[in-house]
Amino acid sequence: MRILITGCKGQLGSELMALAAVIPKVEAIGVDIDSLDLTDSSEVEAFLRRERFTHVVNCAAYTAVDRAEEQKAQCAAANIAAVENIARLADELDFRILHISTDYIFDGMACRPYDESAKPNPLNVYGSTKRRGETALLGLAPESVIIRTGWLYSAGNNNFVHTILERGRQDKRLEVVVDQTGTPTYAADLAQAVMTVLTAPAWMPGIYNYSNEGIASWYDFAVAILETAGMHRQAEAVVPVSSADYTTPAVRPAYTVLDKSKIKATFGISIPHWQASLRKCIAAINII
Repeated sequence: MRILITGCKGQLGSELMALAAVIPKVEAIGVDIDSLDLTDSSEVEAFLRRERFTHVVNCAAYTAVDRAEEQKAQCAAANIAAVENIARLADELDFRILHISTDYIFDGMACRPYDESAKPNPLNVYGSTKRRGETALLGLAPESVIIRTGWLYSAGNNNFVHTILERGRQDKRLEVVVDQTGTPTYAADLAQAVMTVLTAPAWMPGIYNYSNEGIASWYDFAVAILETAGMHRQAEAVVPVSSADYTTPAVRPAYTVLDKSKIKATFGISIPHWQASLRKCIAAINII
């Protein structure tokens, strides 16, 4: 199995590269923006024809949600055109695609976890381009796998966990939104799930959801980060605020909890609770 991992320096890509390195009979080649411009169709085609892969895991994306409201063209190029550039070659070059998408394709108006059949209705440019990327992929390479996830964090990259820890160390006042609900997802857990899908006895195309188990608001998550890191005084001082009091250029969905029944049943995946995975992440950060 020879796998191309795009966005290999990002949170999920980094975890996948590390995981693939210890799995027998799996060879992973990683590319990022500095080594392959996925928005350049000629460059992508030349690379894929030369290197030849059995699978492509597309972790690359434009994920700056607020900045995307202004940089619409750049966001569309990374989240739509880049996907098309890969997908149009899948059949000819005989490789499978596993593409990472997002819970932000939903409008957050649901009152129960979203399953894979729920109707997308993105509220912002980022979510809209990711949804259009899904559609383009399934049109060009219908045998692909799409995994939707959200609230991704890791030990080794800049993310919400690192931001909260840094604010806690500096003893700075923290106001965190309490009326946006989802599930934090540890990138190391998602990487394990991705590798399980890739190495399964049979290729099972379709759309799947993956996040850790449990439900939290961003406020809950921030408090748990500080508590887990032993910053109990700082945790008690976190101030919950509403989305209306903390305006951002991009509108966020209020509820994006995902139903993971399908991926668990199809691949026999056991998913840890987000609080257990957060403890692993904090321990890993302390080692780093």
